[in-house]
Amino acid sequence: MTILIEQPDVNVPQWEEKKVLASENNEEMCDQLVLDGGFVMPEDIADNDGCVKPELLVSNDEFIAPDINAFGQTFRDYNAESERQKSVEEFYRLNHIHQTYDFVKKIREEYRKMDRVEMSIWECCELLNEVVDESDPDLDEPQIEHLLQTAEAIRKDYPNEDWLHLTALIHDLGKVLLLPSFGGLPQWAVVGDTHPLGCAFDESIVHHKYFKGNPDHNNPLYNTKNGIYSEGCGLENVMISWGHDDYMYLVAKENGTTLPEAGLFVIRYHSFYPLHKSGAYKHLMNEEDKENLKWLNIFNKYDLYSKSKVRVGVQKVKPYYLSLIDKYFPAKLRW
Repeated sequence: MTILIEQPDVNVPQWEEKKVLASENNEEMCDQLVLDGGFVMPEDIADNDGCVKPELLVSNDEFIAPDINAFGQTFRDYNAESERQKSVEEFYRLNHIHQTYDFVKKIREEYRKMDRVEMSIWECCELLNEVVDESDPDLDEPQIEHLLQTAEAIRKDYPNEDWLHLTALIHDLGKVLLLPSFGGLPQWAVVGDTHPLGCAFDESIVHHKYFKGNPDHNNPLYNTKNGIYSEGCGLENVMISWGHDDYMYLVAKENGTTLPEAGLFVIRYHSFYPLHKSGAYKHLMNEEDKENLKWLNIFNKYDLYSKSKVRVGVQKVKPYYLSLIDKYFPAKLRW
């Protein structure tokens, strides 16, 4: 089935900062905030015991990007001094040393067999309650919280793009690779930013200095701008470091999803920050990649900035997402 989607107008702002009067019942707001009728975003969580300040709540359907993360720091600040940052840097040291072209080629072939687990999309979502991403400097909550935060934020601003709501819900499901039934892979082989292999490591990649310990770094076939690729070859033909992005993409493809190509592109490359944040490796993209990148850039704003301590009313939104899963996926998937 072919699904036609309208290309986004990237020149139109998707949100504006607005404020409304605070509710008199401040304590109730801090007890439980459910994303129902308007996505609420904390501007300064650290100064308010993890709760959204009432004067910053909005009553419309627009998503407001915060200035700081749940730790009181700017988003994706990999240089801030904290215990969390030290563990994140150690993660990237291991990631950059061990993610080689040969490693990814081998593990991708292994996981493409889809012979480990059989379960539904929602069952997999619930498994993420057991997962915390050690590479993320912005959040240490269970991953299912982030999935629903992202999906609900997009749903408010793009109510007619149900495929994008579902894409947001499932984009990180590949992190189940950390669990024993899925292979129990180490964090460096599951999470974190992704990047191409088979060509030079761009300077924009986080903690680039650790690539000196990667065997590919000194391979003359791999250490030029194009490496083994040609300009405009298309990202489909480029080997990307292994992790939850590519795994979930393979799961979706192998199980016959009817999500549009833009949705699959978002799933596969949402951690490819050197591309969509720094503009690196664009010379390898083809025309279809360029069109899909517009949707990835939109998605990324919600993926990054919806990370907060605000809780989602899971049972309230569950029926909607189950209907989308039924629309775009089979009841049971091979993983």
